[in-house]
Order: sequence, then structure tokens, then C-alpha cells
Amino acid sequence: MGNNLNKKEQFLKKPIKVLLITTGTFFIGVGIVGIFLPVLPATPFLLISAALYARSSKRFYNWLINNKIFGRYIKNYREGKGIPSKLKIITIALLWITIGCSAIFAIDIFWVRVILVIIAIGVTIHIIRIRPKDKSKIGFSD
Repeated sequence: MGNNLNKKEQFLKKPIKVLLITTGTFFIGVGIVGIFLPVLPATPFLLISAALYARSSKRFYNWLINNKIFGRYIKNYREGKGIPSKLKIITIALLWITIGCSAIFAIDIFWVRVILVIIAIGVTIHIIRIRPKDKSKIGFSD
């Protein structure tokens, strides 16, 4: 019976791993857009990607944290360099504007709207909890 449970666990792990990698890749795409689009913050989406990759693929996680473009955002966060208060306010405001506009104007399905609001609440709480630091100590110039 122990072998059957092991096979069942292995069977369930692969789809979950694929889902986590796929979702992580999606959030990297959103993060890339956020690098160039001032209304969309890049760092929270890259952090989500890192968390998803850390739980699913060591290779993808290492690629992300060592990436010349994305790695510095995650490195700054991991080293506790934080986010300046002004950038936090802008990030949270833009997050709610983009999520709000999406939920009101682009989404017709109620439960998808609810999911968007839950995501926005989670990201907002996370950003608020990050200690603000002096912007001059942060390794990027957002």
C-alpha cells in the first residue's frame, strides 16, 4: 500500500510542478511588462515568479535570481534593501488602478473579479510589510 501512495504522490506532483512553472513564467512576462510600463510594478511579479520557481524548479529559480535584468530586483529584496516609502505608495496606487480597471472594464466573470481583488489585497499587504529604506541604497533607479 505504501508503494501505491508513492505512485499517487508522484502522479500528482508533476502536474503541480508544471502549473507552478507555467504560472511563474506568466508572472515573469507581467514583470517584464512592468519594467517598461510605469503603471505596472515589476518587482512583486518577479518575486511571485521566484517563489513559484523555488517550489517547482531549481534550474528556473537559479536562472531567475542570476539573470542580469531580473536578478537585481530579487537580490535587493532578499538582501533586505526594501522599498522607499514613495515607491511603495506609487506601486500600491498603480496596482489598484490596474486591477480595478481590469475588474471593472475587462472582466465580466464575477469570480475572476474576486480573484483579482484577492491578489491585489495580498500584494498590497506584502508591499506594506516591506521595510522602507533609503532609495540611494537600492540597486535600481525606478
